[in-house]
Amino acid sequence: MIVITGNRGQLGFDIEKVCQDRGFEYLGIDINELDITDKNAVNEFFQSRTMDTFIHCAAFTAVDVAEGNPELCYRVNTEAVKYLADACKKHDVKFIFISTDYVFSGQKEGIYVPEDKTSPLSVYGKSKADSEAYIQNNLEKYYIVRISWAFGLNGKNFVRTMLRLGKEKPSISVVSDQIGSPTYTKDIAPLLVDMSQTDKYGIYHATNEGYCSWADFTRYILERAGLTAEVKDILTIDYPTKAARPMNSKLSKDKLEENGFSRLPSWQSAVDRYLQELIDVEGSL
Repeated sequence: MIVITGNRGQLGFDIEKVCQDRGFEYLGIDINELDITDKNAVNEFFQSRTMDTFIHCAAFTAVDVAEGNPELCYRVNTEAVKYLADACKKHDVKFIFISTDYVFSGQKEGIYVPEDKTSPLSVYGKSKADSEAYIQNNLEKYYIVRISWAFGLNGKNFVRTMLRLGKEKPSISVVSDQIGSPTYTKDIAPLLVDMSQTDKYGIYHATNEGYCSWADFTRYILERAGLTAEVKDILTIDYPTKAARPMNSKLSKDKLEENGFSRLPSWQSAVDRYLQELIDVEGSL
């Protein structure tokens, strides 16, 4: 059985659908089913069920809020992960941990490979990097999968926000000096389930192919949605936030191919299909 945390979020929702489509036995849970910050509850959960893989999507992802609430962020993103990792080790369960480009400073020239040293700039990034380190030091059957700029059907995301602003405003100012790759949760969900069926353990980067700035990402979204709002490029320094963002989030996906996994489609293809999914499911953009 595959257990999926955060099943009400974008990624957990899509992983559930993949498991359902493939006829896999699975259990999707959220905080109502398991408080991952309660060590005793975690231990009881593992003792009362038999599972093969635990895919951990749930996280504290409010990056700016985390700067003012580090204890809460660490409790959810680090301490809870330690409880889960320990339980996976005790019960011989594969652990798939969803991580982030925020574990890097973004100051490297070129592309980050999975083995690069982490150097987070924010509370959120450090909470994830600390979890990665614990998993690597204590588990053998683990997959750490770093994603970035996630968007999917079941939740709020950048694409939805830009669609809304594109309808409401004649122009939108968007940061143009942060570079990375969007990740469509419907594309990465099958990959994570594929990983669960192998023993190709380790750290992976898994985003849609290609790189862009947030401004370029926005232009493509609006163009494909038929919206005419102008996108004005601004610099990160002109858009201050509580949490520092990595400027360079280019992640190498070579390791996927090296281990027999398929790369994800281009981010442009992902946007096209996501917009169609919104129309199909919700009736409009």
